[in-house]
Amino acid sequence: MSDSERIPTAIIADDESRLAAFLKERLALLWPELLVAGIAANGAEAQAMLASEAPDIAFLDIRMPGLSGLDVARSADASVHVVFVTAYDEHAVDAFEREACDYVLKPVSDERLAITCERLKRRIADREPAAGLATALAALAQAVPSLRPTGRLAWLRAAVGQEVRLISVDDVCYFEANDKYTSVFTADSEALLRTPLKDLVGQLDPDRFWQVHRGTIVNLAHVVSTRRDLAGRVTLGFKSRSERVAVSRAFAHRFKQM
Repeated sequence: MSDSERIPTAIIADDESRLAAFLKERLALLWPELLVAGIAANGAEAQAMLASEAPDIAFLDIRMPGLSGLDVARSADASVHVVFVTAYDEHAVDAFEREACDYVLKPVSDERLAITCERLKRRIADREPAAGLATALAALAQAVPSLRPTGRLAWLRAAVGQEVRLISVDDVCYFEANDKYTSVFTADSEALLRTPLKDLVGQLDPDRFWQVHRGTIVNLAHVVSTRRDLAGRVTLGFKSRSERVAVSRAFAHRFKQM
């Protein structure tokens, strides 16, 4: 199937099921060719769905319990076209307009949704990259303090050989920098994540994931032992992996009590 014939896909994330169903209904009317691959009831479900479905578009309600729509957008692949769905908020809308960000207001009107759909159709047909979200997210967080990041990364979409797998962060033993990418080590596999390690740090729970080296972050739940050699170098052992990971001197103090 050629790119022009490929069916575009989308997910919808909204904790109000009635509103999510209404948005799906209006999309079916305004853009019949669009396949809605799933509806997520919260941010964690949306993250998992982004990873498993790899949609072209994500319609994300901004205010959801736990992970907000902005939290989910921060973890989305750069190829996903994000559309924020929000109740009217003058400051948030001003920030959207300044950053030329895609959004629709609740209650969703056919007129405004049609404009968004046409814009998305054009971008997908012309293979335009998804709009950069970083500045828009920063502007929103500045304009509306309650929209600042609150949630943490829960799922990863990473390559294992020729496959793309959905990995829970709970299953990760450690992350290791790999040029512009990040290697992800679980109990029984190694995967490659298309995100630099430095961009992962702020998305992980700092109480569970500790940076132990400039290029390494470990999941404390999987660490089973520490070892210090005669030169004072510290290494960590894992419950389900045979290799040991080095701790740099800058972070060795964190393991004095272990």
